[in-house]
Amino acid sequence: MPQDEELPVSPSGRDPRAERETRGNNASGAGEQASLPADVFKELLAHGMELYGRLSSDEGAVDDFGFDPALVDEALLPALRPLYEKYFRVEVSGLEHIPADGAALVVANHSGTLPLDALMLQLAIRDHHTAHRNLRLLAADLAFSYPVVRDLVRKLGHVRACPENAMRLLGTGALVGVMPEGYRGLGKPFEDRYRLQRFGRGGFAAAALRTGCPMVPCSIVGAEEIYPMIGESRTLARLLRLPYFPITPTFPLLGALGLVPMPTKWTIRFHAPVGTDTFPADAADDARVVEKLAGEVKDTIQHALNETRERRDSLFF
Repeated sequence: MPQDEELPVSPSGRDPRAERETRGNNASGAGEQASLPADVFKELLAHGMELYGRLSSDEGAVDDFGFDPALVDEALLPALRPLYEKYFRVEVSGLEHIPADGAALVVANHSGTLPLDALMLQLAIRDHHTAHRNLRLLAADLAFSYPVVRDLVRKLGHVRACPENAMRLLGTGALVGVMPEGYRGLGKPFEDRYRLQRFGRGGFAAAALRTGCPMVPCSIVGAEEIYPMIGESRTLARLLRLPYFPITPTFPLLGALGLVPMPTKWTIRFHAPVGTDTFPADAADDARVVEKLAGEVKDTIQHALNETRERRDSLFF
């Protein structure tokens, strides 16, 4: 009778076949774990390419400005929501002053070095207004000068700021947003925070008069401090063809890390509308009427900025 073959005993005292099987299982598990980051990266890359393809095409656009409301709700606003809810912890009030339908012009102050206030304003109305309206913001030419930024701005529903585009949108019953300070407000020194800059020539008031739509003043407190601008480089601004090149306590000293905004607490308030439907048809051509209405809106916003700033206990809480 053949004797049973004796298997060598491993130093651990375990059956070598069991150890080989265990090692094989461990190796397989390790291989699966190692593949997880690669799978996640591939998935993110695929989503990124899909998003870029959607951004750079006219797919989903509902008008010739390129507005894609489905993409805004499915991808763009969800990406901003953590910033709105968790980082800046935005409080919003006065949304009842924005009509549930029909044309209206939301007029807000502008600040913060980078235009995050415009995006937070858009999200506030979309998420919290009873009618969940889309805000079509009038954006500066620079926003349409860079390929990816231009595509993103178009998909968000923003349009190049000019009287013709404002009139066209208001004529369709859209809710339009304008920040009349422009770069003067966005890139002002930190020492001038919450002091409204010149509101242009009041073109927004003329557009409201021509369409008979109300103007809803809006004050935003908190954005001024996200990138405290303590200086600027005019040389770099000229080289990069920018309206200004900001210098903050962290940028450009800390490089890309300096682009992380300060986690200030924001307050967005909408105020009683300034009506235009009682003015005569030619009121938009009267510079005095336009200036008076624009001044009324500006004064409302400035008063609200002063009031909210004095009332808050802290920049961050």
